[in-house]
Amino acid sequence: MSLPDSAQPVAAWLAARGHAHAPRLLDASARTAQEAADALGVQLGQIAKSIVFRRLPDNAAVMVVTSGDQRVDEKKLAALVCAPGQKLGRADPDFVRERTGFAIGGVSPVAHPSAIVHVLDLSLFRFEQVWAAAGHPHAVFAATPAQLALLTRARLDDVASSPLEPAARARAVLRARSACVQCAPAGDPPSPCISVCRMDETTGLCLGCLRSLDEIAAWSSLAPPARRGIWQTIGERAAAPH
Repeated sequence: MSLPDSAQPVAAWLAARGHAHAPRLLDASARTAQEAADALGVQLGQIAKSIVFRRLPDNAAVMVVTSGDQRVDEKKLAALVCAPGQKLGRADPDFVRERTGFAIGGVSPVAHPSAIVHVLDLSLFRFEQVWAAAGHPHAVFAATPAQLALLTRARLDDVASSPLEPAARARAVLRARSACVQCAPAGDPPSPCISVCRMDETTGLCLGCLRSLDEIAAWSSLAPPARRGIWQTIGERAAAPH
């Protein structure tokens, strides 16, 4: 079954970037997250739904990609993407189509005609694989959350209405960043440091980046593969019970 015209740009965009999973056409509608989950036989949270807001007064399109079982906390989102004097408003169907190229019910998180402010909610990283709309109510494509983050170049943060405690949020960010480093093409990974290091006397790890003093001291002299190894360790530490 051939893809409808509105899904063709998504297929071409993904193929041009070497994404392994081409859009898939479903027999049933995937216009809502629940419909998509039912059609795919997956959990509701595995549906990566794209919600568009209109930032005022600059009219920038802000897209949040979050799990299907979550609602967006607009106050948290505004704190991330709005400067003083700016605010978020609802995007009407015409604005969504103009800025994304897609109609509501099939809005893809990628392949847009112009730049969009992207935020990827941390709730997606609960899953190994998620599914996103591919430009048509019956078309979806699969990706890992890390692949989706790299494809959209989104900011990773907690914008769901189910709040995370600060410590849990920090660990979730590290897990997500670690997954993105492991997924990214070969290159020099970014430093895990997010602020001045504060060491936990019990664990011997930095409270911000979960590295040991030896790992922090060695970072500048390490080759990219070794830095990736540290990022993998950080992800494992962030995922461990505490």
